[in-house]
Amino acid sequence: MPNGQEPQPSQDPATPAGGQWYPPEWPDRIRALADGALTPVPPKRAATVMLLRDGEGGTGPTVHMLRRRASMAFAGGAYAYPGGGVDPRDEDHRIGWAGPSRRDWADRMGTDPATAQAIVCGAVRETFEEAGVLLAGESADTVVGDTTGDDWEAARAALVARELSFAEFLERRGLVLRSDLLGAWARWITPEFEPRRYDTWFFVAALPAGQRTRNASTEADRTVWIRPADAAAGYDKGELLMMPPTITTLRSLEPYGSAAEALAAASGQDLAPVLARAAIEDGELVLSWPGHDEFTKRVRLASPGGAPA
Repeated sequence: MPNGQEPQPSQDPATPAGGQWYPPEWPDRIRALADGALTPVPPKRAATVMLLRDGEGGTGPTVHMLRRRASMAFAGGAYAYPGGGVDPRDEDHRIGWAGPSRRDWADRMGTDPATAQAIVCGAVRETFEEAGVLLAGESADTVVGDTTGDDWEAARAALVARELSFAEFLERRGLVLRSDLLGAWARWITPEFEPRRYDTWFFVAALPAGQRTRNASTEADRTVWIRPADAAAGYDKGELLMMPPTITTLRSLEPYGSAAEALAAASGQDLAPVLARAAIEDGELVLSWPGHDEFTKRVRLASPGGAPA
């Protein structure tokens, strides 16, 4: 989807309420978890960035979103933000760093400095890999400009292929990661019954001047800049498919009149992890996200231990 073009309804086979992503295999997996027949896999560390730019005419910020290809095993057809798993090399102490210290980030995120660095680095790296936007500069008060061109693309491809670490990439170009351009916003953990699980940190950032997004991800077939309220309206109508953390973070952006306002508000956001709960209650499979009642799902069982109706 060209930037600025309105997103089209998804054709994902899941049957959500509104645009909630709800795969048909979930009830069986929830029941298996409740019966002790399914062992949760440990979640992998991940990071994603809500990249913002101010809209025209003072209409508030727009957010960059991509639509995952329908063929993707996880959340196929759903709209999301640039992001992905943390590379173990994101903990490399040689990474050029500017902005709040690793200890400051660890205090904000409730973790240790090495983990905090890895997650912040993963957020910056994945944004460059999937959207072509780089939150880095030659010094603590500069940001790179245009990141298009054959040399940038070759480096981006090497990062995607894990042929190049982010520390090596920054060092070769004489750059430092600008951690002050990010704000930690939320944390969601994939439900225990999912075969692919992620402990995902959501960040907010403003699109740097002189840079522009592009669909650089092989996992997405469309991208769009859209007002959070418009994207949420598309979800409510069942036109845009999203996972609970995506629609929740979108709605949390609606009150802010600019990208700068949203970034300034990041320090006050609750980073307590949100993890879905699944149980069998009175002959129903119940899936809920604590603190987010709109996502609660109830599936009636045909009989005790029988297939979901």
